[in-house]
Amino acid sequence: MQRRTFLANGLALALAGHGAAARAAGYPARPIALVIGYTAGGLTDVMSRAIAERMAAGLRQSVIVENRPGAAASIAAAKVMEAPPDGYTLLLGTASLAINPSLQPDLAPRDPGKDLLPVGTAYFSPFVLLVRDDLPAANLQEFITYAKSNPGKINVASSGNGSVNHLLLEMFNRRANVDLAHIPYKGASQALVDLRGGRISATFATPTDALPVMRAGAGRILAVTSAERIALLPDVPAVAETLPGFHGVFWQALFAPVGTPQAVVDKLAAALRATTEDTALRARVQEQGITLQPGGPDQLRKQLAEETAMWRQLITDAHITIN
Repeated sequence: MQRRTFLANGLALALAGHGAAARAAGYPARPIALVIGYTAGGLTDVMSRAIAERMAAGLRQSVIVENRPGAAASIAAAKVMEAPPDGYTLLLGTASLAINPSLQPDLAPRDPGKDLLPVGTAYFSPFVLLVRDDLPAANLQEFITYAKSNPGKINVASSGNGSVNHLLLEMFNRRANVDLAHIPYKGASQALVDLRGGRISATFATPTDALPVMRAGAGRILAVTSAERIALLPDVPAVAETLPGFHGVFWQALFAPVGTPQAVVDKLAAALRATTEDTALRARVQEQGITLQPGGPDQLRKQLAEETAMWRQLITDAHITIN
């Protein structure tokens, strides 16, 4: 009796594995939903749609962006975590996945490296240190010197408590041993208006937000927050050239529900890599300060683990909260 039960169970497992393999071989047979945690129209949405369009061409199937904003992008993540692991509901997650576990641990996913299945990296976008034009600092070292002479008096805006540019500000305070005053806004647009109006001194802004301010003569870009200089601003140094090891960017990457067949993950990873190696797309996004980032599941898993540890250490040491 036990032998018959064992054989029956083994046959059931074999048939299930064969069925999964057959489904993976025919994948994708219907449109794929690419879920993002942001509203339509912003840079994240625009990039997601560009990625979806090129992945669709590679997979020969429609890839439809689904906007599920709210709760620091955790609504989108939760939808994908709860979806069937068949490759038809995917998450284009962001740097918030590395920040939320330490800053807002009640939000899903609590452990993105285990609760979601990494597929591959997509792109990253640094921030730039944008200062008001009349601030007496022509370069980053002069800004640091000026900040040390005026502790707590230089107001620096962010797009909100717990945002990447808020964390970059706190990182800068600690690495440069300065005391810049944090002024949180609800988004970047009003912060830029106030910088132009002289009500704040500086902000860590995206290159596309900062360039119009610079070109209007209302501000200067002193440095970029990526590990190296970017093609859009080749003459602007990285913060790391003055403060070694300084690094912090916004990024997006592709995740699937846990349990998605490896053959499906491989197809998705290949389509994403082809997208990130597209020379026409690379040239187009470089004009916005964005760098495409080819990389498979292992690279994404490593990046997520490293950044989660980095932000956790900063959030703990600087006592950062969202309130």
